[in-house]
Order: sequence, then C-alpha cells, then structure tokens
Amino acid sequence: MHIYIEILFTDECPFHSCEGFYRKNLAFLKSGMSRVLRTLEVWKLGVVNYLDALKLQEKLVLDRKSHRRCDTLLSLQHPPTYTVGKRQTVHNLLIPQSDLEQIGAELHYTQRGGDITFHGPHQAILYPIISLRDMGVGARSYVEKIELTMIELAALYGVKACPGQTGETGVWVGVRKIGAIGVRISNGITSHGMAFNIDPDLSYFRHIVPCGITDKEVTSLRRETDLELPAEEIVQEQLISCFARNFGYSNLIWKEDASITTE
Repeated sequence: MHIYIEILFTDECPFHSCEGFYRKNLAFLKSGMSRVLRTLEVWKLGVVNYLDALKLQEKLVLDRKSHRRCDTLLSLQHPPTYTVGKRQTVHNLLIPQSDLEQIGAELHYTQRGGDITFHGPHQAILYPIISLRDMGVGARSYVEKIELTMIELAALYGVKACPGQTGETGVWVGVRKIGAIGVRISNGITSHGMAFNIDPDLSYFRHIVPCGITDKEVTSLRRETDLELPAEEIVQEQLISCFARNFGYSNLIWKEDASITTE
C-alpha cells in the first residue's frame, strides 16, 4: 500500500505550522495502516438444494481467483442430503442408495476433504469462499479457525466443545460430534466449509458412519444446552460473527436477498 501526501505551502500557512500538521496526520495515517479494513460479503440464502449451492460455490471460486469479487461467506441450510468427500467412501453409507428416496434424502459426491456426512434442516452451514493467500493463513490454521468458530458458538450456550482427537475431524462435546468440517482449497481459495448441528433430525445420522468414525454419537446444540435457544436465524448470525472475528473481518456486507443464480 502506498500513500501519497501532497503539501501545498501558502503565505497563510507558515512552514512551521504546516510541518506540525503534516507530522500529526502522518502519524495518524501510519497507525491506520496496521489495521487494514477487511471486508466479507455474507450471503444469507435460506434453504438451498445442495447441487445449486455447489454450482454457486464453483462460480464464486472462479470470481475470487480472478479478483472479480471480495471474500464471500454463504450462510444456508440444505434439504436432507448425504455428501461424500473426494475419497468416495460411499461404503460408510449404511443403507442401499435405492432406499434414500424413501427417507427423503439425496446423495452427492464432492471434491471436498473428509468422509461422508449429513446436511439437513436445522443445521447452521457456512461455506467460505475466501483467499487464504491474501490473509497469510495456511490450510492447517484455516481448519483450526473453523473449529474455533464452532467452539465459540457452543460456548455462548454453556456447551464446552473441543476439536477431535487424532483422526477425528470436526468439533465434539465429549464423545459426541456437534460440528462437521469438510473443506476444499484450490489455488489458495476455499470452498465447502462447516455444518453446526442446531437441532437437526439426528435419526438421519444412523444411516451412515459419520465422517468415517465408528462407535461415536452425533449430537446437537439443543441436546447439549440447558438454555432456551433463540430463533435459528439468530444462531446462524452468531456463527457468522464468530467466523468474522476469528478471521479478522472488520467490515461485513450483508446480502439478505442474495440470489443463487449461477449464470
């Protein structure tokens, strides 16, 4: 960043007074340079079909790579959907694929990291489309910040959550998983992201080995907290606030009526 300052001296502005003005304001400018205003566009999309959200992410990733847009965060929910990561561990789906229609769910293959997981109503889902290179954050640090985002949200409701042990992805309350993480990073640009269980139908998790981890339960904020939960929109906004704070975004632009059009 370069700052150019032009000083015009006139007869009405003696040198000594202008010099004092210059020094005072240059100090102010320098102090502000260390606090770069970082902007995040937040798209609140409501309930979105998984494939529509995937296509939107792909378009936004291309736009971010070519610097046609700033960092963007998609906040949404999905209809009942199982997704498999790039390792294609579909063997962790415990029912025949032909039976998915009977339980009202879909199955989709993705290029994200991680194993099979479930997305559905009453989850808070965030898909960050952000440049890790611009903020100087590595892949491991990125995942840790996502973990911290969900841990801080749980703490707002008196729930003590923590990252998983070795080989256990996501965020846990004891031996019960409350938040899933599956990310993709391409040329320093992220997609996919996190899903935090507010109060989903946990019976859907019985049909999979969640994230490929056996003998572990899945839980929700509703089950773990003694507090009364506010409207889900508020919980989702709290998750967004935790994300923005952990990643140092000081300027949030909210898109309440964001379109999922990918044209």
